[in-house]
Order: sequence, then C-alpha cells, then structure tokens
Amino acid sequence: MSKGNRISNRTGFLKLPFRIARAVLDHFYPPVCINCEVAVLSPDTLCAGCWRKLRPISAPLCERLGLPFEVFIGPDALSAEAIADPPEFDRARSAFVHNDVARALISRLKFGDRPELAKFCARLMLGAGAQLLEKQTILVPTPLHRSRQFQRRFNQSGELARQMHKQGGFVVDPLLVIRQRPTRPQIGLTARQRAHNVAGAFAVTPDGIERCLGHPLVIIDDVMTTGATVNAITRALRQKGFERIDVISFSRVVIGGTDPI
Repeated sequence: MSKGNRISNRTGFLKLPFRIARAVLDHFYPPVCINCEVAVLSPDTLCAGCWRKLRPISAPLCERLGLPFEVFIGPDALSAEAIADPPEFDRARSAFVHNDVARALISRLKFGDRPELAKFCARLMLGAGAQLLEKQTILVPTPLHRSRQFQRRFNQSGELARQMHKQGGFVVDPLLVIRQRPTRPQIGLTARQRAHNVAGAFAVTPDGIERCLGHPLVIIDDVMTTGATVNAITRALRQKGFERIDVISFSRVVIGGTDPI
C-alpha cells in the first residue's frame, strides 16, 4: 500500500467517529428548516416550501444596481433608478429579493442570536456576486458602531464576510472602515432621511489604507434598501484613493417587495 493510500485511509478512519456522532444527533435531533423548522434531510438549509417562496435575483438585471428586469433589454442595461441617481459604488449584486422569507432569515441572523445562519446566506451570496469577485478582492463588512455591536454581540455583516472567506477564500478586512459615530436605525426613514442619517458616519483607518489600497473591494451587507449606507461607505473610501468598489448583499429591496426590516 502506498504512503498516500495509508494517509487517506487513516484520515477516513479518524473521521468515522464524527460521522457516527452526526448520525446519532440526526436520529435524536433531526435537522430542520432554518426558517420554519419543519424536518429536512440535511442541516443548514430550507425546506422545499420556503425555497419556493424565495425570489432569486438573476439576469436580466441592472448592471449597476443589480435590480431585476422583467425582460432582457440589452447588455449592460441600466435601470431608471441607476440613471436618475447613479450610485457611488460601481456595481451591486444581491442573492434574493427582500420578501417575507428573506426578511425572516435576516431578522433571525441579526436579532435572534442565530449567527450560524450566516453560513447558509454566505453560500448564496458567493453565487450571486461571483461576477464581482476575483482573487485579489478584499471583503469589507458594513461596520456597526461599537455600542450597537455590544448590544447585538456580533456584526451580522462581519459574520457573512467571515463565512464568505471560509467558503470562498477571499480576504476579509473588518478594520478598514469603522463607524465613527452612532446613527439612528434606518427603519421607517425615507431615502433622503437615510442618506442624511449616515452622512459622515464612516471613516477609513490609516492602517487599513496601507493594507488594502490598490485592491478591488466588495462591501458586504445583509440587506440593501436605498443604498444610503453603502454609498456613504463608498464615499469615504473614494476620498482615500480606493477605485474599484462593489457591493454584495443577501437581499435587495425592490419596488413591490416587502418593506425592509
């Protein structure tokens, strides 16, 4: 038997106790849907009913904002929103329209002490944002103010970025951008109020500039609504010389969809 085969067999043998433990756990505590908690075949996934309710965003879509089009209107087409009010960032992509199921998942991640949901969300975000990601990309989680992070115990965007690193190998820099002042929750604010609320709220750290300048950046967020937050982050980064800045979120609010959380 070759050395490679011996190592392979030994590795398989070492994994056996974990497989047995998983089988025992699944027998007594069968995996459930991460949204509605009905029984499913494997952990960290949705049941068929919840999958059907999600609305994936795929082509055709706006090249800048990632908003879905009902019909194909040509390559690199822009939505009316992107033409009327061009974003600060280059491109945005989201995995799903922000409907009831997407909202429930993000609410559990943010407020329900369920950071393990980030693993599921990140996998789908990697697929949705594949066009924006390259080997040199650095992921930049949308930062929370330290007081807000203390209340929640973790930053949901940071958890999403961490899982994207684990699954896709992309570098994450959670200290490139900081939220230098607390802001009101964006819930219930108009687009103008949201923009005013986060204006000047973000700063780029000197050490972060030294680490990241020259790399393409992708801002990671859970939900994109009007884009006020990611626009404010992008504006702060542009002032420090960063050029290529894109955005990936789990869900995206569109006209006719569910109100944001």
